[in-house]
Amino acid sequence: MENLPTAQFHSMTEGTQADWDAIMTHLRPHAQSGGARVLAHLRLLDGDCGGFAVDRLTHCLQTATRAHRDGKPEDYVVMALLHDIGDVLGAYNHPDVAAAILKPFVSDELLWIVQHHGVFQGYNFFQFIGLDRNMRDQFAGHEHYAATQEFIDKYDCPAFDPEYDTLPLSFFEPMVMRLFEYPRASIYKRAMAEG
Repeated sequence: MENLPTAQFHSMTEGTQADWDAIMTHLRPHAQSGGARVLAHLRLLDGDCGGFAVDRLTHCLQTATRAHRDGKPEDYVVMALLHDIGDVLGAYNHPDVAAAILKPFVSDELLWIVQHHGVFQGYNFFQFIGLDRNMRDQFAGHEHYAATQEFIDKYDCPAFDPEYDTLPLSFFEPMVMRLFEYPRASIYKRAMAEG
């Protein structure tokens, strides 16, 4: 990449076709290696227990393992793996961080699940921290309510077990790389496909 041309402008208003052609030669491989960067960020959860019985990475791995063993499709399993990736950067809004990362790559249903899993999981503990455990009820009747509840009940909620036979991150790495190679929806999708 170091021998590739670079843009010559110092302000976006000065960009030329040649500049943007140069930028795109860098952007395409960078974008297609997004899965590797996501995995590197996920590894930051390793060793951080946050008071739980397992560290945050193990929790994510257990959630994904349970979804995989239950026959969920690959994009669902990756969503399950990454649902708490935002814990490192967004202590107060980790579901939003995970949703922002996953948004170009997953269906509306999976995006909704990851975006709202914090409120749904809150049913199990909000009463202990001074919040309304029924906060999820505001979404009653939503088309993805039942799917989000299933995610919590079957995969996220029980994934704090130090004795569980959890699959290693290496098992999920190819799935992550495949999902993040090309977006389903992005304003840049057409530009990335050309060239």
